[in-house]
Amino acid sequence: MACRTTLYRAGVTVLEERPASRRLETGAPSTRSLLLTILGEFVFPRGLPVWTAAFVAALAAVGVEEKAARQALARTAAEGIIVPGRVGRRTRWMLSDAGRTLLTDGTRRIYGFMREQRRWDGRWLVLAVSVPETQRQLRHRLRTRLTWAGMGSPAAGLWVIPYADRAPEVARIVSELGIGAGAMSWIGEAGGIGRPEDVVAAAWTSLDDVEREYDEFVAAFGKRRANTPAAVFGAQVDLVQAWRRFPFIDPALPVELLDHDWPGQRAAAVFHGCHERWHRRAQAHWEALATED
Repeated sequence: MACRTTLYRAGVTVLEERPASRRLETGAPSTRSLLLTILGEFVFPRGLPVWTAAFVAALAAVGVEEKAARQALARTAAEGIIVPGRVGRRTRWMLSDAGRTLLTDGTRRIYGFMREQRRWDGRWLVLAVSVPETQRQLRHRLRTRLTWAGMGSPAAGLWVIPYADRAPEVARIVSELGIGAGAMSWIGEAGGIGRPEDVVAAAWTSLDDVEREYDEFVAAFGKRRANTPAAVFGAQVDLVQAWRRFPFIDPALPVELLDHDWPGQRAAAVFHGCHERWHRRAQAHWEALATED
């Protein structure tokens, strides 16, 4: 552990002239974030419209007041993820095409994350891409999407990942953002200059924080119990809400690039165990909320 911490400090020293890396989110989740969790866990699998009252009741089960719930619905609609439909004086909501696409990708990544430990073939995918400082929104979108793809940035304009099969996904990101003319990539083994562990230290500077979050996740859910239908529903929302951040903040590095047992596998076992145990009753409670007149 001390070795890896030292390496990360070395990485920070190398990158001290770069902007500070994005801090991990702290504090209570936003209402919109909780709404997205409910959409992915309960609405997306059914594909049916949902009354406003059902969302209000579902969010109330995890401590959200009605006003905040309605604001989250409006904001999520403004982002094009859900669309409203009027039935008399009442409103019900459906996922938009963009919303279904978003949740399809998110569901695949979230529920498949850490299912198995991958072995490394020694090859890196490297992306060099330049976006002017003046295009801050584009730079933010690029960083967000490449991070979601598991890439890390050891130096300005340079992104790496030890999984060559991510090349099509990275190419799609570059194409969709319209920055292909200023980008290039290559795949191959390291050339003998520098050490892989130093690349890890420079590219992923927050892994100590991620490890602590895994430990907190295991402590929070490893012994959590829920008895009533409402309590099970709330526990399932809390579980998925807490877990769905890890595919974004953990690059799931192969064991060959880690100097100790990574806690992600242990946390994944807790996640899938709790999810399976609560799934049927949580879905039944949502069904009751969604079908109330």
